Amino acid sequence: MKFRPLHDRVVVKRLESDARSAGGIIIPDTAQEKPSEGEIVAVGAGLRGEDGKLIPLEVKPGDRVFFGKWSGSEVKLDGEDLLIMKESDIMCVFEGNAKKSAKKKAA
Repeated sequence: MKFRPLHDRVVVKRLESDARSAGGIIIPDTAQEKPSEGEIVAVGAGLRGEDGKLIPLEVKPGDRVFFGKWSGSEVKLDGEDLLIMKESDIMCVFEGNAKKSAKKKAA
């Protein structure tokens, strides 16, 4: 099914979190918190300014983002769990490969 969010809304797919604690203990699915990281799947056209002009969104499909814990509305489309939220609910966009840079800092 093809879909497109309206206005300044985006569709986000949550990224899976690690199922182990820092000490190596496996955390069951029921005890894990939902991750606050995701990948943008689709974006709306943008928001209309007071002058009527369309203001495009800063995020694009494929961007890896960090959003608030209670952000968005959960939906299930084609068997996939997704979130629909406003662009303003997104706190930051990861640039480059964030996982590689985090590993380099730990070493």
